[in-house]
Amino acid sequence: MREGYEGAGPGAITPDGCAVELYARLPIGDEPDIIAGAVPAGAHILELGSGVGRMTHPLLERGFTVTAVDESAEMLERVRGARKICGPVERLDLGEKFDVVMLASFLVHAGDVDVRRGMLDACRSHVADDGCVLIQREGEDYHTNLPRERTDPSGFTLRMLSAEPVGDGVNSVRAEYVFPDATWTQTFLARPLTKEQFEEALGEAGLRVDRYLTEDGVWVRAVPVGE
Repeated sequence: MREGYEGAGPGAITPDGCAVELYARLPIGDEPDIIAGAVPAGAHILELGSGVGRMTHPLLERGFTVTAVDESAEMLERVRGARKICGPVERLDLGEKFDVVMLASFLVHAGDVDVRRGMLDACRSHVADDGCVLIQREGEDYHTNLPRERTDPSGFTLRMLSAEPVGDGVNSVRAEYVFPDATWTQTFLARPLTKEQFEEALGEAGLRVDRYLTEDGVWVRAVPVGE
């Protein structure tokens, strides 16, 4: 387990505290529709941090081609119908360009600045010059509206319990997922980024915001900055 990351509950736990069985159970919301509305039909999507394929599979069903990347072999075992690559996102170098690169799951908020830079560099180096990068950010009150909980229509409860500062602008965030037959907990490190800090991080990687795709600013379409 990485320092600062913990996970507990049934089944395999990845180095960043994610439970494979939990993510296999989580429902998919409107994300595939948001993505489909922001990219060309039939685009080839490089999905960085695909996990078990919660978004991979709906995107495949919508006619996209997907290359799924994740550092967890246990996660990738659950992915079907996509080309799969196992390895750290921040060190990815495929020598290929894609119509769309997607960095979801709040990965842009990695506690380690070097990891975040590596991830955004991977986005920039793998996107075609006329392509785009889709990024999922934390909501404005992600670290402050705590504790909070939400009961999903599918029958589980997500509790965001705490976000405690651990130094250098990073918080230790603790979450709990309660299902009728099982409970999972996860503790992870996240670096809050203001809109300005987020856009500055994109700029460092040679990207710029094209538009915010959702009113809450959580989903963003970025494009390469011309050389």
